[in-house]
Amino acid sequence: MSFNSVIPTAKRIERLQYENPWWLTAQVQQTYAEMPKRLYFDLFYPFVKETDIKRALVLMGPRRVGKTVMLFHAIQQLLIEGTDARKIFFIGIDNPIYMHLGLEELLLLAKESVQLDNLEGCFVFFDEIQYLKDWERHLKVLVDLYPKTKFIVSGSAAAALRLQSSESGAGRFTDFMLPPLTFHEYIHLKGLHHLVQAKSILYNNKEIPFFISPDNKAFNKEFFHYLNFGGYPEVVFSEKIQSDMGRYVKSDIVDKVLLRDLPSLYGIKDVQELNSFFSYLAYNTGNEFSFENLAKDSGIAKETIKKYLEYLEAAFLIKVTHKIDDTAKKFKRITSFKVYLTNPSLRTALFSPIQETDKETGNMIETAIFSQWMHRENLNLTYARWKMGRSEGEVDIVLVDSKRFKPQWCVEIKWSNRYFDKPKELSSLLHFCKQNDFNATLVTTIDQTGNKTLDGLHITFVPAAIYAYNIGVLSLQQKSGWVNE
Repeated sequence: MSFNSVIPTAKRIERLQYENPWWLTAQVQQTYAEMPKRLYFDLFYPFVKETDIKRALVLMGPRRVGKTVMLFHAIQQLLIEGTDARKIFFIGIDNPIYMHLGLEELLLLAKESVQLDNLEGCFVFFDEIQYLKDWERHLKVLVDLYPKTKFIVSGSAAAALRLQSSESGAGRFTDFMLPPLTFHEYIHLKGLHHLVQAKSILYNNKEIPFFISPDNKAFNKEFFHYLNFGGYPEVVFSEKIQSDMGRYVKSDIVDKVLLRDLPSLYGIKDVQELNSFFSYLAYNTGNEFSFENLAKDSGIAKETIKKYLEYLEAAFLIKVTHKIDDTAKKFKRITSFKVYLTNPSLRTALFSPIQETDKETGNMIETAIFSQWMHRENLNLTYARWKMGRSEGEVDIVLVDSKRFKPQWCVEIKWSNRYFDKPKELSSLLHFCKQNDFNATLVTTIDQTGNKTLDGLHITFVPAAIYAYNIGVLSLQQKSGWVNE
């Protein structure tokens, strides 16, 4: 007896009908219909509708950032625009009832369920695609076999999806990465638009469009709520989840990635070691590390540490950034680097919420701001550190032009108003700007906004929360093609 004969076809069709209620009602489930759309939806949906190019759409991203909800929002929009409800299929690959069925078998089963003559003009959504072995090979075959059918798939194992879609689906797949919420999206989803207003700030003697807040105190309060709980749409709206972040986020996001996704994808044997290593990095997010110190502190071999960093970065849990010196030159041998969580609220899930006065606050602010920039792909963000007399100089974020290997701008992340009154104390930043002929730079504060000029260098001071918000706005605009890089 085969595995497939154990589950009757009628039961599978019954499950498909349950997953696709619009076949009867012409509407998606009310739960999904009522959920607010992420701002990324407007970028994603045109790819869903793009049917003249023979490509499948692969929606990637870490766990719990709203991929499945986005698929249902796309289905909802298709129905609103008049697509035949029977020509929209949604299939959750992770359901055991579909075990041992290939994508084409599932597709034909759905076709049978609605008694269609052919699949022309159909939109087929496969959710949690990574649960199907060799999914990319199956999907490539479908794209070739059914050129007039649009296939949209989603999956959480970003590591495998990005790797496999680029290697096996060359010319057949379009990748779309859905990251954790930006602070901009957080404010949008919570309907807090009254806390921001469009103005402009003076940067390098030029007025540039910028959002500010009429109430920095209230805005900072929301920013800290975002730091602790804001990376995941469900968490934003649930006080119950916020009160037990460890159980929800740690078990559903961290543990599933560390204990299941990565070991199965990469053959990791010591999952507890990986778990402990990630917890150590998360606690120290924003700090500089070296392979020597990590090996000494953890007892893990350097080569294994390199692999763990690669895996955790591929799974979109961390981002590793490399060091340049004060002349923006890369070091020939990588010995030191910084590690940031891709989402600051991961730290809350593993440990506890932070307050504005905690000693970890500076690193969490830096992590949050760096994570906003991560939404922009292909940006070569580094940090600068160099010998400066008996001490070391450092600048937190430097953008380097990947083609010319020249720094474009730098930002110093501070959670303090001190430097607004005493800008001369920013000695490392002043030195770096002078070395690289910068006319302007930006420094974050708690709630001070303004400009100072020192030796021809224009320093713009902006509250950290405001800066984070504006990065999110610019990232969406850039992805939409509204602004140039």
